[in-house]
Amino acid sequence: MSKPLADRVALVTGASRGIGYAAALALARAGAHVIAVARTVGGLEELDDAIRAAGGSATLTPLDMRDYQGIYRLTPALNERYGRLDVLVGDAALAGVPSPLDHIEPKAWDDTMAVNVTANWHLIRATDPLLKRSDAGRVVFVTSGIASLAYAYWAPYSVSKAALDVLARTYAAETSSTAVRVNLFNPGPTRTRMRAMVMPGEDPMTLPTPEQVAAKILDLCLPSFSETGKIYDFPGSQLQEFRRPA
Repeated sequence: MSKPLADRVALVTGASRGIGYAAALALARAGAHVIAVARTVGGLEELDDAIRAAGGSATLTPLDMRDYQGIYRLTPALNERYGRLDVLVGDAALAGVPSPLDHIEPKAWDDTMAVNVTANWHLIRATDPLLKRSDAGRVVFVTSGIASLAYAYWAPYSVSKAALDVLARTYAAETSSTAVRVNLFNPGPTRTRMRAMVMPGEDPMTLPTPEQVAAKILDLCLPSFSETGKIYDFPGSQLQEFRRPA
């Protein structure tokens, strides 16, 4: 079996379940050593078992993404052991509870912004030197189609994903002259626990699995993938440019 990421180091957030879990497993199967980051220890241990069964390797890192100092404790360890980071997949996110703007509790708003936006800025700030030491640093942030839609009652999630889109595109622009490539990935509706919680009446069997989605995320993490500042739309099976509204 081909190992296009052999001897590469990949960090995945939100790795204990759903798309993050599937992406971490796909990266490990492709040969990468995976630094798996998530809050849920049990989920990380299940991931480790699956990675080992596939012949891969992982380092489990229990961490709440709101623990920003924890992010900065992680990167020196990566630098000491590997001296670089080849892949960063930012999947950790909070969906929140649908609610009118004037009913949203400040803590719910702050927590969603903290995980979906601010934590990813800290990740960029902490890992940028390591990514630039790779000969092909690849960054993928998982976004949502809701980022461009002002749906009623979904403000914290949609606003945070819109901010994430601009954050990633800004980082892509700032690294365009380096070997780092930064892109966004819109999975669309996927058969995950998060999706089931926010859309309880939906038939999950009509949705693609996290494994199907992760196979395409893997493509954006390969050294051969040279695009940057783009968004891959999984439902439409296409890489898209961001354009200013007409």
